Amino acid sequence: MSTPSPRPLALVTGASNGIGYEIARLCALNGFDLVATGRSEKINAAAAQFIRDGANVTAVRADLAEASGVEKVWKAVEDTGRPLAVAVLNAGRSIGGAFIDTDLDDELALISLNVTSVVHLAKHVARRMAAHQAGKILITSSLSATLPTPYETVYGPSRAFTRMFALGLREELEEHGVTVTTLMPGATDSDFHARAGMNDTVFGPGMKKNSRKDVARQGFLAMMEGRAEVVGGDAATKRTAIEHRFLPETYKAARHATKAKPRSH
Repeated sequence: MSTPSPRPLALVTGASNGIGYEIARLCALNGFDLVATGRSEKINAAAAQFIRDGANVTAVRADLAEASGVEKVWKAVEDTGRPLAVAVLNAGRSIGGAFIDTDLDDELALISLNVTSVVHLAKHVARRMAAHQAGKILITSSLSATLPTPYETVYGPSRAFTRMFALGLREELEEHGVTVTTLMPGATDSDFHARAGMNDTVFGPGMKKNSRKDVARQGFLAMMEGRAEVVGGDAATKRTAIEHRFLPETYKAARHATKAKPRSH
């Protein structure tokens, strides 16, 4: 019979690459075991790194845009038989392009991933942590939650939902000893925009972006400190978040359009 691990358990979704990968590494390096999820086979290579970082790892390949994928992930958590100390609900994506040109089914799948899966998985996580009167949740939103996002027309609203959901859940769970933190990254040096089909925009290759390691570190520290939210990125990104509180929505929309509109459009 194997000896149970003395390390606390963390769940990280979207752990194959980008910010999620870096947060999962920080969890591993800071004494957590992991249930790490990703949509592709890349999660297995990522898990190998987390093991080298010192964690015991359960890698789960699942598409969280499907309810069955969320349940597959949660079953992996339950199968550990261990309390869940940390949950990082990070998986998400964008779709670039004019709304009249983009594919409806693709955008509905985005909503399923960015919105529905977060609510679905958070329901399990929140109930488990509340029952144990302990736990920390980090939910990834975006700086895009603070403005209209033309040419990423569905993405920004999905992240606005995620942010407000996290802040509301935080208030509810406080009495149960559980904290909820929102991470709001600015443009980050991952393949996020490339996967969104936005290479032909200002957000494409050549744009100066925030370090994904720095963004992950800021999110991880904010979660561990139990803070309400953190803007992920450099000083300029944080100033932009403050600026967005005062600028008209129409102005912010027009400014975002100049960056997100395809050059060939």
